[in-house]
Amino acid sequence: MIWNLPNAITLSRIFLMPLFLFFLMSGWVPYGELVALGVFVFAALTDAADGWVARRRNQITDFGKFADPVADKLLVMAALLAFVGLGELWAVWAVILLSREILVMGLRLWAIAQGVVIAASPLAKLKTLSHIALVIVLLGQHYWGWGAVGVEVKRAFVGLAVALSLASGFEYFYKGRGLFKAQPTG
Repeated sequence: MIWNLPNAITLSRIFLMPLFLFFLMSGWVPYGELVALGVFVFAALTDAADGWVARRRNQITDFGKFADPVADKLLVMAALLAFVGLGELWAVWAVILLSREILVMGLRLWAIAQGVVIAASPLAKLKTLSHIALVIVLLGQHYWGWGAVGVEVKRAFVGLAVALSLASGFEYFYKGRGLFKAQPTG
């Protein structure tokens, strides 16, 4: 059944994205960036909650397997693009991070079309955590302006996110290398 609590939690993450962007980008809402931080952290927590609820209630669905990573990627992509617009993140880093997400999503869809499931590895889960942490650090640096220490922390988290993105992207394509063998045309 598609309409269950875990899938509703997943969809809530997608619906929270415009709210997050509104508060982050508005500039005229008092404490908007702080509210954006709260919305983002809440949305990130729903990522753990939907999977836990699905396993606990035995409500794992194909829709949930597809929608959960899409919701994660949309939320993080929106945040990264917003930070490029705010001048908090160099566009090159955002392009690397977003390209990895799009390429891996394409690979996973290609695999599913061939009846193969490429499960998320521990490295890919670390990558997701690094992206969430990066957004939280960017929000904190943007709101509180931690000075030189904040700039170095931001650089460290950008480097970690980029390194884990590249490593996990290579891992996905290595695992899926058999999908690219010549196939008979029909």
